[in-house]
Amino acid sequence: MQLTKTIARQIVERTMKIIKFSVVVMDENGWIIGSGDPRRLNQRHEGAILAMGDNRVLEIDDAMAASLKGVLPGINLPILFQGKPIGVVGISGKPEQVSNYGELVKMTAELVVEQAALMDQIQWSKRHREELVLSLTHGQSLNESQLLSVADRLQLDLTQPRIAAIVKVFPYDSDGQSHHHLQRLVQLLEYPQRDNLVAISSVSDNEVVVLKPVELTDGGWSVESERKRVDKLLKRISGEDQFRIRIALGEFFPGLRGLARSYQTAKATLDAAGDQEEVLFYQDHILPVLLSGLNGDSWRRQQLQQPLQLLQAADGNGSLLRTLHHYFEQDCDLSRTCDTLHIHRNTLRYRLDKVSRITGLNIHNLSDRTRLYLAMLNR
Repeated sequence: MQLTKTIARQIVERTMKIIKFSVVVMDENGWIIGSGDPRRLNQRHEGAILAMGDNRVLEIDDAMAASLKGVLPGINLPILFQGKPIGVVGISGKPEQVSNYGELVKMTAELVVEQAALMDQIQWSKRHREELVLSLTHGQSLNESQLLSVADRLQLDLTQPRIAAIVKVFPYDSDGQSHHHLQRLVQLLEYPQRDNLVAISSVSDNEVVVLKPVELTDGGWSVESERKRVDKLLKRISGEDQFRIRIALGEFFPGLRGLARSYQTAKATLDAAGDQEEVLFYQDHILPVLLSGLNGDSWRRQQLQQPLQLLQAADGNGSLLRTLHHYFEQDCDLSRTCDTLHIHRNTLRYRLDKVSRITGLNIHNLSDRTRLYLAMLNR
């Protein structure tokens, strides 16, 4: 641990609130880096060098002060961290007047140092947790032994089965995304459920990546249990008046490398699903997610869309496309489709037969029906 000017300033401010004498703080080389008298800053304090060298309390009277550079009468005390001196704190004044405050000032200084060290450790842990999450989800130069070593230092259990989730933040205000919203979301995701591993995305300025623990069963992982947890999160966020969220959860894949695949499924689900849904599970959108890869393959997409383009050209008022949409939405059930559209069964049969004639695909044939369904999903 090293004394900094910021820590020295905090020591001076805290101690001078409780005693009336001026306080100075010197680093391990004897330079004054904090002082109640700004004129003394950046001077070499020879008394501090003596106190550090001998690791002892040094009382300085007028005669000694006159023989040492940068020194005023008073008392100098080493600041210890983990039993080793890292600097010196001094109180200016007649030794007999200030010596009674020495241990109090020393204790205050060491407390400030310990708090700073703790904050450094917390920041170190937070930074490395985020780096670990991003390394696991993006699979960049994945060295498993190295990642396990980092996780061990952070006291994290990477053998716990997890899925990746992506949480997108939408602020209510018109000022756009702020880092404050993301930090607040991270707090909500980390507490009280401390087993979530959370990181602000490195590829988007309004997304948070989460590695969520899941329960494994004989049939896979418990999707329903995770739905309940997501519902609880949404209820907590509903109390926030600054932002709303959209969350996509990926599939479970075993092993450390499986976390990157889980992230990919969550990202693909977020990209492929419509904007209306607030919570997206990959399991609910498997087909659209898998088909979303066709967007970058122009000739396959063109072939898939060709029958639908014929239908669109011949469907002036859009009734055939609308009928086809509801037909697939009702799992090709004629009765439910008729009820949804408020039409007679014969009308529905007529429209479906017309779809077959225009597209050249038999709506009653499984292969042709599937082609139409995929075309509707991917249009």
